[in-house]
Amino acid sequence: MLKAQTRKFTAILEPAEEGGFVVKCLEVPVATEGETRKDAVNNLREAVEGYLEVRAEQLGKSSSKKKQVVEIAVRQTSEPVVA
Repeated sequence: MLKAQTRKFTAILEPAEEGGFVVKCLEVPVATEGETRKDAVNNLREAVEGYLEVRAEQLGKSSSKKKQVVEIAVRQTSEPVVA
């Protein structure tokens, strides 16, 4: 069994036109909504976890194709916005 790892992601939270809030993750292609800020952020957390689980499964299945997973670091020139 794999050891759980905590990762941090950046989110943009904004009011939705129809009420509630829309929240988008900048690092992975995931967005969701919620009636309150807290609901929206919690929904995003669950959506990102689900996305990462599916990606891990996809990478595991494609390991026979000799793909490599690499980690990169980039320098950011401004302060991040955190919800």
